[in-house]
Amino acid sequence: MRSAEKTEHSTTAKALPKIPRSVWALGFVSLFMDISSEMIHALLPLYMVTVLGTSVVAVGFIEGIAEATAAITKVFSGALSDRLGKRKLLTVLGYGLGALTKPVFPMASGLEWLTAARFVDRIGKGIRGAPRDALVADVTPPELRGAAFGLRQTLDTVGAFLGPLLAIVLMWLTASHFQTVFWVAVIPAFVAVYILVAFVREPETAPSARPVRSPLALHELVRLGPAYWRLIGLAMVFTLARFSEAFLLLRAQDMGLAPLWAPAVLVLMALAYSLSAYPAGALSDRVGRRGVLMIGLALLIAADLLLALLPGWAGLALGVAAWGLHLGFTQGVFAALIADSAPANLRGTAFGLFNLLTGVALLVASVVAGLLWDGAGFQATFLVGAGFAGATLVGVMLLR
Repeated sequence: MRSAEKTEHSTTAKALPKIPRSVWALGFVSLFMDISSEMIHALLPLYMVTVLGTSVVAVGFIEGIAEATAAITKVFSGALSDRLGKRKLLTVLGYGLGALTKPVFPMASGLEWLTAARFVDRIGKGIRGAPRDALVADVTPPELRGAAFGLRQTLDTVGAFLGPLLAIVLMWLTASHFQTVFWVAVIPAFVAVYILVAFVREPETAPSARPVRSPLALHELVRLGPAYWRLIGLAMVFTLARFSEAFLLLRAQDMGLAPLWAPAVLVLMALAYSLSAYPAGALSDRVGRRGVLMIGLALLIAADLLLALLPGWAGLALGVAAWGLHLGFTQGVFAALIADSAPANLRGTAFGLFNLLTGVALLVASVVAGLLWDGAGFQATFLVGAGFAGATLVGVMLLR
């Protein structure tokens, strides 16, 4: 009997995925940094529009430029990590820069300072993004990559859930005093940097991952292969459909939601995202990436249609929840696909290029979304997004 129980226990233990400790640590780094960032970003669009008098088009332009700045930085930091053969140093630098910019938000006296702080914060995100994702791939066995990226995304979005929730509580306690909330957001950013420095370990460089002298040289980019470049094309079209989440906040504001409760939109979205990211990633390890990605695209189409066509608070809630679910079914899976398709010693460059090109698409999407919103109304913004999501879904169906 004991032998049978021992065998059953051993079989169960082998069946459970053993995610490396460094992946868990990176997940908690993302969690605390996201608590900090989302406490600020959940309120920043409303702060710019209602307090500083910024137009919706300007918000879309600022958000798109900020994210594109991060994307451009990612390609160079990713390539540099491939050249050095080391990921952690650049990851620490990126998170450290993000933490140092957080005090600027409560001290900013005008739109110029807020915009500058947003850009510098995104540069930090750009520096850390590709090396961190390559580090996750480096320390994780191939058969667990979907689960590993899903776990990191789950912990990241738990932070994205807690950040707006804390913002709501603090806005209530401080009678909607934006600057106080921004000051509290500084603390978890520095906690994230401490966890990264103390608990993340970089693996020894394997022979297959030896440093590359010129990762961005043409002959090295050719080594990424046609499957990688087809994936990049699909990801760019997909990104045109998923403009900045700032427009979800603006939709809630149009419906009369008070600034105190506006972060609840991001809370709901992040809750759906966090509950779905790890299961979706683990499912992609078992049944393949394409089917899971198709589910995510179908969820994005549903989200856009709900937000455009279903009136009232039910339409907003269901649309925001579906938006969060689509992120859970796509973001970690895209990361796992990049790791699957790229050579080990070009993973930093592969993630950097992926983020650069999708960042450009996000800039275009956010600006177009703002123009459509001001010119034709919110319905046009979400319906055009649904169209791009549908085009991506067709592309995934044809992808080998």
